[in-house]
Amino acid sequence: MKIAVICANGKAGKLIVKEALDRNIDVTAVVRGENKSAATKVIKKDLFDLTADDLKDFDIVIDAFGAWTEDTLPQHSTSLAHLCDILSGTDTRLLVVGGAGSLYVNPEHTICVADGPDFPDMFKPLAAAMAKALGELRQRSDVKWTYISPAGDFQANGERTGEYILGGEELTLNSKGESVISYADYAVAMIDEAVSGNHIQERISVVRE
Repeated sequence: MKIAVICANGKAGKLIVKEALDRNIDVTAVVRGENKSAATKVIKKDLFDLTADDLKDFDIVIDAFGAWTEDTLPQHSTSLAHLCDILSGTDTRLLVVGGAGSLYVNPEHTICVADGPDFPDMFKPLAAAMAKALGELRQRSDVKWTYISPAGDFQANGERTGEYILGGEELTLNSKGESVISYADYAVAMIDEAVSGNHIQERISVVRE
């Protein structure tokens, strides 16, 4: 199995690379500048400049792209569309580091986490941008995609326990009533899905027990 991790210099990307390497998986970091991940194989290229030829030899492409400023938020949609276009019709699977704001909080799937009164205003534009990108991804029947949402409290520096609860479209709470997961445990779930391929064209979610 050969995996490419796009935006491997980010916090999530670096831990996903590390998790793959720790399992002796062939992993390549895709970065714009100097490689800061543990990967020894590197493609130095901007995401938007990637071509079908760049990714044709990979079994899995993991998209760890993130944008946070008002002017770059639309890139959640445009970057995902670009990756879908160059992977269209291939057997290469696309795994996406998603957001929690679009997880549903009711059985009818009409209300999302981001719709709640306690959801911070400062994160609403980001949640909306990521939800839009997910909605567009759902329309791509030509790509073998999987979108993985973290828990509501996504902890960059949390410990790696190696364990997690796998959920679906709805916000899942652990036995303590919490929605929390570390980036490290999220990376475990991401590589587990890369290996298993159990949720093609599905959105799944993960939370720490």
